Amino acid sequence: MTNKSICNLMFAGWFVLAPAWGQVFTMTREQLIKYTAKNPYERFPDGRPKVPDALLEKFKDMSSEEIGLSRSGYPSQFVDGLQVLRPDKKLIGRAVTLQLMPTRPDIADVDAAEWKAQGNQRPRDHQNAIDLLQRGDVFVVDVFGSVAAGGVIGDNLAYYIMKATGAGFVIDGAIRDLDGISPLADLAGYYRGATPPAIHSVMVTGINVPVRIGNTTVMPGDVVFGDKEGVSFIPPHLVQGIVDEAQVTHIHDEWTKKKFDEGKYKSTEVYSRPRDSALIKEYQDYLKQKLGPTAYEEYMKKQAAQTPARP
Repeated sequence: MTNKSICNLMFAGWFVLAPAWGQVFTMTREQLIKYTAKNPYERFPDGRPKVPDALLEKFKDMSSEEIGLSRSGYPSQFVDGLQVLRPDKKLIGRAVTLQLMPTRPDIADVDAAEWKAQGNQRPRDHQNAIDLLQRGDVFVVDVFGSVAAGGVIGDNLAYYIMKATGAGFVIDGAIRDLDGISPLADLAGYYRGATPPAIHSVMVTGINVPVRIGNTTVMPGDVVFGDKEGVSFIPPHLVQGIVDEAQVTHIHDEWTKKKFDEGKYKSTEVYSRPRDSALIKEYQDYLKQKLGPTAYEEYMKKQAAQTPARP
């Protein structure tokens, strides 16, 4: 059996030989396209989905509760319990993933030999993934939740990530040099814990592959959205629908508060949907005014299609 066959068996078909990297721990362009086939947008050269910047911009006015991936049949795309570097700054961007595992010498030795045979003098490590980052990316790292494995990044690499991406990182593991990272005002970050030692006793087992963050599966190109409550990882094909629904939610919340300001209604008469026919019409008129006639009609058609018919 060839090395390629062995590795395919070991990693359940996800990872294949990639001559450009000299490693078995990445997905080909064809695989990325296959496993993100519902992506409606352009792609990066490696096949990673590229949700447009204009759509990412829409997330700046959103919150975690508006993402609502459970309503779309994706109940496990939100992670809480991570520490938040800057609670006042939202994290928005496209996932570049890195998977680290505890070092196993027989695997690490083969990989190191192949890497060196490709002419690389510097050993492969997490910085190879960091070097891939570009504007609008989020560095998403699976370190099997370990703080004991040491900090994946310190203040220098955090500064590089900030400058390269304009976004930040999600690390299911540790960071270090927290005193140096905290002042980086343009960097958003989520992490399991902070510890003095640098990352150690781990090996790279995947770059731009599916990774686990908390109880969530993250794919390269997922839209990463983080706020004070936690982090969501959004499949690209769901992004437009979430943005559209959030716009309606904002309008509804705005109208609801206006009615509360009048001091004439109990909460149950207005929230979450008005029951009185006059209030219903008032809300629909307000929604139509804010959305515009065409968008309003499209929204109402979608709502009607999603409403179960009465028996």
